[in-house]
Amino acid sequence: MAHALERRILLLATLIVALCAAGAAQQNPKRLILKDGSYQTATKWEISGNRVRYLSAERYAWEEVPKDLVDWPATEKYNQQRDAERANGLQQLTKPDDEGGVPEPPLAAPGLRLPDGGGVFLLDTYQKQPQLLELAQNGGELNRHTGKNIVRAAINPLALSSKQTIELKGERAKVQSHVVQPVIYADVDSGDGTTSSQPQPAKAGGPPAQRFGIVRVERKKGLRVVGNLNVAVYGKVTQKENWVKTTATPIGEWIKLTPDEPLTAGEYAVVELLEKGQINLYVWDFGVDPSAPANPNAWTARRPVQGQDDKPPALEKRPK
Repeated sequence: MAHALERRILLLATLIVALCAAGAAQQNPKRLILKDGSYQTATKWEISGNRVRYLSAERYAWEEVPKDLVDWPATEKYNQQRDAERANGLQQLTKPDDEGGVPEPPLAAPGLRLPDGGGVFLLDTYQKQPQLLELAQNGGELNRHTGKNIVRAAINPLALSSKQTIELKGERAKVQSHVVQPVIYADVDSGDGTTSSQPQPAKAGGPPAQRFGIVRVERKKGLRVVGNLNVAVYGKVTQKENWVKTTATPIGEWIKLTPDEPLTAGEYAVVELLEKGQINLYVWDFGVDPSAPANPNAWTARRPVQGQDDKPPALEKRPK
């Protein structure tokens, strides 16, 4: 009888470990990066001949892409870095406060701490539950409208500038905020020693004197226009974005961006302000839609266990 009970306990423990491993794979999807710079979020994949079959973390179905379209070095590098950052972040989240050492990342909401690895996150509320949504950096494409510019120059030879736009593919961002005044946290390494909390010099008539800003994005024929640029023949560039008035508050290594007023439903982007009043072509896009369905891979606060309320909370992904 004792041996039978031990076998049952061992079998149950094995099953729990397997379920936890499967749950972790669903909650922490990987990226299958393609050579054109785009990617697919997947929980796993396998190579079959000249095709790659992957289980989509967004559509929960098996899909395929040609093997030669996958950028394998970039895929391996990204997923290794993400695994290391997540492991380090979870270790920091579960570390007792009295251990000392490096301060823990700040709390975005009760029981919901920002990750140690940095990034750009949007604080949302879905079904009365606070959630952190990671905003992926989206590469803007520069459309020079060559044909229109040539026609314009032919009609008006004295025109001193041409029109260009920064565009994102698709009319809707993957992340949609259910609150109309979302708070955004940014901790991004610029690569030149600049931190998120270091503001940029103020520009006369330009955006706020801060490193990050929020702009309203215009939908147009399957695209989202982040900014309009007028480029003079002598090289001077001016930008005209729909800037959202925001308040930037440094919190440790993070900066907290809060819109001064509720945002209307639509598409937006967090942009990085560069020198000379320019913006980075790579932005963090999101939308505002209170009626949108649940966002996949949202980070939620783990409910405290009775008798363990004094322990620091940890993040967990929202069940699918």
